[in-house]
Formats: sequence, C-alpha cells, structure tokens
Amino acid sequence: MEEAGERLAGCARDAGAGSQTKIHGVGDGAVWITEQMEAQFGTQAQYLVDFYHLCDYLAAASKVIAGNDQPAWMEEKKAWLKDSRWTDVLEVLRPFVEPAHIPDPEAPVRACFRYISNRPNFLDYKGALAAGLPIGSGEIESAHRYVFQNRLKIAGAWWKMDNLKKMMALRVLRANGGWADYWSNVHQEAA
Repeated sequence: MEEAGERLAGCARDAGAGSQTKIHGVGDGAVWITEQMEAQFGTQAQYLVDFYHLCDYLAAASKVIAGNDQPAWMEEKKAWLKDSRWTDVLEVLRPFVEPAHIPDPEAPVRACFRYISNRPNFLDYKGALAAGLPIGSGEIESAHRYVFQNRLKIAGAWWKMDNLKKMMALRVLRANGGWADYWSNVHQEAA
C-alpha cells in the first residue's frame, strides 16, 4: 500500500505537481487509498469517493426501498448527493436498515448506509462539480481495456511476472506519449 502511495506521489511530481499544487483524488473509498492520499499529499489533497461506485450501493438499496419507483427514487437521491446532501440520503435509508442478524450479503440498505456514513469527509460532490473536477473515476478505470488488455490478453499469451511488469510499463509509456523519446534514449545509450 505504501509503495502504491509513493508511486502516486512520484507520478504527480512527474506530471508537474509542486508543493502548492492542489491534488484531487477519486476512488472507491478504500481506507488504504485515503490514508495514502493523506500521507503523500497532506492538506494539498482532496479525496472524493467515486460517485458511480457509491451509486452501485444506492441502487442495491433502492431495490428494497423504492419498489416500482426505483428510477425516480434513484434520480432524486443522486441529485441530493451531487448537492452534498448525503446526510439526507442517510435519513431516508435509516428506517430500512436491516437488523444486525441479517447477513451482510442480504442487507443492501445496511451496506449502503454503512458505506456513506463511514466516508463523510469524502462526499463533497457539490464542491468538486463547482470546481469543474471529476466525481467519477470511470475514464481511468476503463483505460485498462485499451492500455493493458489489448496487448496482454491475446489468445494463447501468458506472461512471467517480470515480463508482465515491463510490458505494462511500456504500454503506459506509449499511452502517455513517451514512446518516441524512450526509444531515442535507448538508441543513444546503445551507441
């Protein structure tokens, strides 16, 4: 986890971030990610729970709460979240939270309630939207399809871990526009 945080900080520096740069992070709200954002960037960083990830929890809860009115219920609650009214969402969920004896996989309202209530510092969607910042990480998460999978999931292909890491590094380099510079440096070093 620490290594991932250090790499993230290195990528931010490589992209031009300095000691005054504001960092905006978006992710699934995993504790280790929020801890690394704090450890690596301190008060420079603002972290936001991925809106669409939160909506997955909300959609599961809506099946229990909203019945046939699910689409309208979801749109209203999503609008509340985008207005940073997550406490109002919690109050709507509260009466429907399943009892503790119900197993977690069978308690979607409880899961949603817990997910939101455990992340109050990372739900400022209104502020992010006002600043023109993303509230979802879908663009980055979908990049694995064209950066990695197109090359690594070729039928019949298999990879040793060391080679896989090198291939992934080359794919990222190419996606970020550094391909020509890299090979130019390789040729210069070989000469």
